[in-house]
Amino acid sequence: MAGLSIPGVTDTYNTNDTVEKLMQIERIPLTREQNQLDEYKSQQTAWREVNTQLTSLRDSTKTLYSYENPFNNKLTTSTDENAITATANRGADIQSFKVDVIQPATADRFLSDELSSDYKVPAGVYTYKVGEKQLTVNWKGGSLKDFSAAINKRSNGIVKSMLVGASAGKKTLLIESLSTGKENKLIFEGAAKDFAIETGMISPVKSSTSSFGAKTAEIKQLTYKEQGKQTRMPEMSLTRTTVSDGKVTVQPRGGYEVSIPDSVKNNQNMHIAFKVRATGLTDITQALNETAAEPEIPDGFYAEFGGISIKNATSDTLLPKSTVKPEPLSPVTDKNIFYAVFSDGTERVISTPDILSGNEVSIDLSVSDYKGISSISVRNANTSYSLEVSEFNAYDANANLGYSPNHAVAEAGDAIIKYEGITITRPTNEIDDVVPEITLNVHDKTEKTATINVKVDKEASKNALIEFVGKYNQAVAKLNVLSQNKPDIVNELDYLSDDEKEKLTKQLGMFQTDSSLSNIKSNMQTILSSNYRFTENTEVTTLSTLGISTNASGFTGSYSASRLRGYLEIDEKKLDAALENHINEIKDLFGYDTDGDLIIDDGIAFRLDKQITAYTQTGGILALKTSTLDSKIKSSETRITKLEDQMDKKEAELRQKYSTMQGSLSNLENQQNTINNFTRQQNNQNNR
Repeated sequence: MAGLSIPGVTDTYNTNDTVEKLMQIERIPLTREQNQLDEYKSQQTAWREVNTQLTSLRDSTKTLYSYENPFNNKLTTSTDENAITATANRGADIQSFKVDVIQPATADRFLSDELSSDYKVPAGVYTYKVGEKQLTVNWKGGSLKDFSAAINKRSNGIVKSMLVGASAGKKTLLIESLSTGKENKLIFEGAAKDFAIETGMISPVKSSTSSFGAKTAEIKQLTYKEQGKQTRMPEMSLTRTTVSDGKVTVQPRGGYEVSIPDSVKNNQNMHIAFKVRATGLTDITQALNETAAEPEIPDGFYAEFGGISIKNATSDTLLPKSTVKPEPLSPVTDKNIFYAVFSDGTERVISTPDILSGNEVSIDLSVSDYKGISSISVRNANTSYSLEVSEFNAYDANANLGYSPNHAVAEAGDAIIKYEGITITRPTNEIDDVVPEITLNVHDKTEKTATINVKVDKEASKNALIEFVGKYNQAVAKLNVLSQNKPDIVNELDYLSDDEKEKLTKQLGMFQTDSSLSNIKSNMQTILSSNYRFTENTEVTTLSTLGISTNASGFTGSYSASRLRGYLEIDEKKLDAALENHINEIKDLFGYDTDGDLIIDDGIAFRLDKQITAYTQTGGILALKTSTLDSKIKSSETRITKLEDQMDKKEAELRQKYSTMQGSLSNLENQQNTINNFTRQQNNQNNR
C-alpha cells in the first residue's frame, strides 16, 4: 500500500520511509515467488521453442519418406515446347518417347461480314449449342456492343463473343465455341440462325451425299510395297478381293486402293463414312507350312471390257515338286487396315476401333483431318481374317446442319498426334490416356518429330535434403544452447541477429541438468550415422555417402569445438553425383518397406520421425514438460496473489500504527510546547 502524502503536512518522523523499509523485508517471499514465476514462464517458453524446432524438423523429415517424397517427382522436357509439352505424375516411368502433332484440337470461330458501328441486333430468342450444352439469350434488341456483352455475361463456358474493328466505321462480330473437338460444332438455332445468315456469318446449303469404292471399276491394285515380309508369304493383291452387292470382301493377304473423287477431297467440310466387319478363318500359314518351297509365280493378269472381266489362267513351271520344307511362316495379326494416301506419295494410318473384334465397326473420317488425301488404301495383312468393307459414303458435315460458315477463323476439329508412329485422335488438347501417368498438352503442329523426356526432378530432391539439414542444425543448436552453459555456442551461430543472440544467451544452460535434451540429440545422431543396407548391391548405405555428415568438407586442421556439436555439413558435389546416379537408393535410405506390405517401416527419415514424434506428439515428453510447468505457474500465481493480499494488509496495518504513533507524538509535542509557552510567560511576568 502506497504511503499517504497530504500537501502542506510534513512527515516529521519519516514514517513513510520506515514503513517502506519494513515492507521490503516483508516482501522478500513475494519477490522470491515472482522471480520463480518468471523462471517458470521462461522455461515454458524454451520448451515450446524446442517443440517448434523439433516439429519443424519432423515435418521436413516426413517429406523424405512419405508418398509425397521428392524422390518420386518427375520433370518433363520437350524438344518442341511451342507445339507439345507434357506433365508427369509421380507414378510416371523414366522414359523418352516421340510425338508428332498433325494438328491441335480446334473450336468453331465464325466471323460476320463487316457491319456498321450503329447496326442494331433485332430482338428475339438467340440459341447457341455446342455439343450437349446450350446457351439461350432473350434479347430485347440493341447495339452490337450490348449484344456481344449479353452473350459473354451469360456464356457459362459455352460460347463467347467479341467485336473486332474491321475498318473505319465498321465492326465484325466473332462468335466462338469454347469446346474443342469435331463433335462440338457450333450450332445456331432460332433468332441466332436468322441473325447469323443476315450478317453473313453463315450461308444456307443443301444436303448432298455420294458413294464410291464398291464397284469393280473403282478399286485398283495397291501401289504400296510391303516391307519386312516373310519369305514365301503371299503378296497382298487385288486378286484376293471380290465385289458384290455394294461390298468388297478382302481375303487374307488381299488389298486394294480407291481414289477419292475430286468433289470430295477438295472440300474440307466433307466426311467419308463406311463400315467394316472381320471374320475369323483358318490361318493360311498352316497350309503354306505343309507345302514344299516352289518358285513364286505372279498371278495371271485380267482384262475388262463392257463390264466383263476375263482372268488369265495361272502359270505353271512344270518342274517337279520339292520335298524340302522351308522355314515355317508365322501367323500375322495387324489391326491397321486402312491408310490415307496423299498426293505427295506419303501415307498415314487411319485410326479406327478394333476391327478384328468380330463386330461391325463404323468409321467416319473428316477430309480436313487428312489434308491432301488422294486415295484410301485397304490392306488385309492378316493371315486368319477376311474383311467385308462397305462402300464409302461422302457427305458434307455442314450441309447436315443446313448451313456452312462464310468467314471461319477456325472450325471444330480433333487433335491428331502420332505417338511412336501410332496415330491418335482426341477431342481436346490435353491428352491423358495415351501414356500412363502423363498428360500431353498439344499447342501447335510440329515441324519435325518432337521428343518428350521424363526424368527425375533431382533439384526438388536436393532442395528437400538441404532443407532437412537446415532444420536439423537449427534443432541441434537449440538443444545445445539449453543443455550447455557455453557462450561460444551462441557466438558461432553467425546467421542469428543480435536480438536473437541476446535471447539465446539468456537461455544458455537453462536445462543442463535435464537428460531428455541430451538423450534426443544422442538418439538422432545415432540414427543419422547408422548403416542401412536393404539390398546386397546397395551403394548408398549411410548419410555420409551422400556427402552429408558432421565433417562433409573433410576438414583435418586444428581442433574446432563447433565441429563437435553435431551440426551437419553438405558436400554439394558429392550430393549432386549421388542424386544423378543413385536416386532410388537415396529414396530407400530415407524410407524403406522391409516386409512388402507397402508401408514404410525403416530408414533414416522413418526412424527420425518416430524418435521426434515421441517428444512432440500430444501427451509426449515435451507436452508433459509444458503441462507440468503450467501447474507450477498456476500454483505460483495463486501464491503471489495470496502474498500480495498479505502485503497490502500488512502495509495498511503498519501505516495505521505509525500514523497513530505520529499523532500521539504530535499531541505530546503540542502539550510540551504549550507548557513551555506558559512557563515562558510566567517568567516574563515575574521579571517585571
